[in-house]
Amino acid sequence: MNRTLSRPAGIQMQRNLSLICLALMVSCAAPQTAGDAATGQFEFGVLGDQQYSPESVAHFPNIMAGLNGSNLAFVVHVGDFKGGMAPPCSDRLFMTRREEFNASRHPFIYTPGDNDWTDCHAAKAGGYDPVERLAKLRSIFFDTNESLGQRKLRLERQSESAQYSKFRENARWRYADVRFITLHMPGENNNLGRTPAADAEYRERNAANLAWLKDSFDVAKKEGSRAVAIFTQANPLFEHRLPPTRLRLLGVAAPPAKPSGYTDFLSALESEVLAFGKPVALEHGDTHFFRVDKPLFRSKEAGPANFGRQIENFTRMEVFGFPESHWVRVVVDVNDPQAFTFKEQVVDKNRFKKP
Repeated sequence: MNRTLSRPAGIQMQRNLSLICLALMVSCAAPQTAGDAATGQFEFGVLGDQQYSPESVAHFPNIMAGLNGSNLAFVVHVGDFKGGMAPPCSDRLFMTRREEFNASRHPFIYTPGDNDWTDCHAAKAGGYDPVERLAKLRSIFFDTNESLGQRKLRLERQSESAQYSKFRENARWRYADVRFITLHMPGENNNLGRTPAADAEYRERNAANLAWLKDSFDVAKKEGSRAVAIFTQANPLFEHRLPPTRLRLLGVAAPPAKPSGYTDFLSALESEVLAFGKPVALEHGDTHFFRVDKPLFRSKEAGPANFGRQIENFTRMEVFGFPESHWVRVVVDVNDPQAFTFKEQVVDKNRFKKP
């Protein structure tokens, strides 16, 4: 059933103007290079959790202008291209977002967020079946083995394996000596705990994610990658694994008793990061709190003497999110012991202005 909603002429005109602006940014920007991949020094951009409100939608072209005017190898959108309740998750909105992402000068890679499909069951979001919306996302945004954007980047997709043929959104690529991975893991507890149907979807996708994570680290080790970057939408709530002493120091309450949709991922992440032994960065959105930190600590399985010790080769970066409309520049230098440097890119036109 087609649930596409008609829009008033004014809103349609505003959308068309936004797309024209994005196209002009592409055509008028200076010629772009992608950094020096041969020396392992390059930059890329990351954004997410945008276009939640009319103001946020109006700010998005300013983010794209900053990205398009920068010397970037590629751009990654870590999900949530709409508010949780509005606008509705219509086919028309999905196509509009695809057009906006395709206006990027750079290869543009997207991984879905909860607002983009799991929350679409809400009446204000259109009352859709989330699984049907996920299928539509896959058909619109992941229909080829290339990135979005004016310049394409070849991607390897998990769906190339017959066992995981539906998981086209899980992708990976190599740039210089760095392996990049997307994992489809949205907020709202990874779609676990709402309905039996949602739980079944979670179990299938969670198994695919764990397999993709392991296989990607195996590839990274085999090819001698100098670093790994993982992109996902969800904040997996590292604090829920902290030892009591760390929780007390941070003033954080004990984790809730309900099952977490991120437990398996965090366990697998710990194992892979320790085994890899080189810089690993997780870049996500979800909780709208820009930060760069080292929140991964050794679990109880590491033994009493190691429990609670920080894993130094792991760094987390969370992007700006609504109501802030900015992006993050990631500088990569494989000769740097940390490999990744994160630089906040505050868009001047999108700064908060007191009413």
